[in-house]
Parts: sequence; structure tokens; C-alpha cells
Amino acid sequence: MQIEGNSFSEEKISNIIKGKTVFGTMREIQEVKGAIEAYDNIENYDYKSEKELLQAHKFLMKNLLDNAGAYRRGNVAVGGVDGVTHVAPLPDIVPSLMGNLFVWIQNTDDNLLIASCVFHYEFEFIHPFSDGNGRVGRLWQSVILNRYKNIFSAIPIESVVAEYQEQYHKALEDAGSAGESTPFIEFMLEVIYKTLKKLKKEDVPKNVPKNVPIKRLDDILKLIKKENNTTVSQIANMLGMADKTIQRDITNLKKDGKIKRVGSARKGHWEIVDKPR
Repeated sequence: MQIEGNSFSEEKISNIIKGKTVFGTMREIQEVKGAIEAYDNIENYDYKSEKELLQAHKFLMKNLLDNAGAYRRGNVAVGGVDGVTHVAPLPDIVPSLMGNLFVWIQNTDDNLLIASCVFHYEFEFIHPFSDGNGRVGRLWQSVILNRYKNIFSAIPIESVVAEYQEQYHKALEDAGSAGESTPFIEFMLEVIYKTLKKLKKEDVPKNVPKNVPIKRLDDILKLIKKENNTTVSQIANMLGMADKTIQRDITNLKKDGKIKRVGSARKGHWEIVDKPR
């Protein structure tokens, strides 16, 4: 995962996860640590819960803000290269606006792929926190998308947006100028599609026997049975595969009901599911 606005590479972030010493500014290190803690719970969040979104903000910003996990009490404006691009609603109405947004996501019949984009845009428009709005908005779109298809647990929107930062902010501005979310929805759907297409291309090697993926799944199950707290990176290293490939395999094994995760991504463990004969 990469974090928009943070200079740390995926390798540096991986080293922080592994507990290795990493050099960088204190803010960037704390941003990464907060993101790791927040994303550890991505499969456990209820995307319809306002309380859990506040908890996610607390995870992300607790080492950076005194009021982490609470809505802002002051006015905020979003700046761009040409000056102020958006003046957020007054703080007094933020709780009611957020309440209405959650009522909508709880009751909408829209496809969750579309609903995730709408929620993301409306969240950024409200700009409910004094800081960390972009990170929470992108995290919560990932939470919604993970409920839609669990492959999105391996494709955080934070990393998707990191490759298209300028276009992302322009799409937000264009939607604001238009007075509705369509330009932002179109942008997000396009970059999500590009990311999925790229992932599929990278993860399908040429000239590989058809039985290799099945054998790899069996190998993953054996490794998990031997060491149930092993990580995706450790499995990838042992099998000589990319982390993204192993994450996809893990997602498929969970979807097929062969394994389940107990606890968080960082502190939990895997369990082999013994199906009745």
C-alpha cells in the first residue's frame, strides 16, 4: 500500500510493518503506522456504521491530532494550486450532514461500486475532520468495496489514488464545480478498472502449466497449517511469488471457505476450515 501525499514507498511501508528501522520524518512515519492500524481492520468494519468510521479516523490520526476520532469544531477550506478550491460546510452542521450520509448508505439500492464513489465524494465535500479527510474517505471507499467484492481488500483505494494524485484532486474539483458527483464517479470507476486490468495482467504469467495455481493453493494451505500466524509477505517469500499474487490466492481461499481469519490482519491468525464430509 502507498499513501497519497506520503513519500514512503511500498518497500518502506513493508519494513515498518515488519518492525524494521525506517528513516523519514516523524509525521510520515506516524501516518504510515496509523494507516497500518486502520487497514488492519478493513475486513471487520461495518461500512454502514458512523461510529466505526470515527474509530477508523482515530486509528489513522491518533498520533497526529489531539481530537482524533471527533468531528471538527472549526471552519476548513481546501486549497489547490490556484488557491481555495472548496469551503467546507460550517462545523455546526457537520454531524447532521454525516448522519444523513450514513442514512443514505444504509438504505441505498445503488450498486456498491457506484455507492462507494458517491460516499467518497460526499464525504470529501463535507470534510468532517480537521485533518485526515482524504485518508478516511479513501479508506471508507475501500471498506465499502470490500463488502462488494473481497478482492478489494488487496487493492486499497489509497494505493490506486497514489498513482493518479493530480487527476484525483481535479476530479473532486470538477465535481464541486458541477454541483454533483458524476465527474468524480467517472474518474474513480476508470482508475479502479485500470488497476484491476493491470493486476490481472501482472498476476497471469505466460507459459505456466495450468495446474500450478492449484498446487500453489495447496502449498499455501500447508504453510498456514504449519504456522497459522504467517503473513502474506512471508508466504510470498517462501513460494517465490509476488505479494499481490499470494493476497489474491488468500482471498480465493477465504471465498471458497477453506480458511478464515481470526482477529486483525496484523495480530490475528489463520484457521483451516474443516468442511464436513
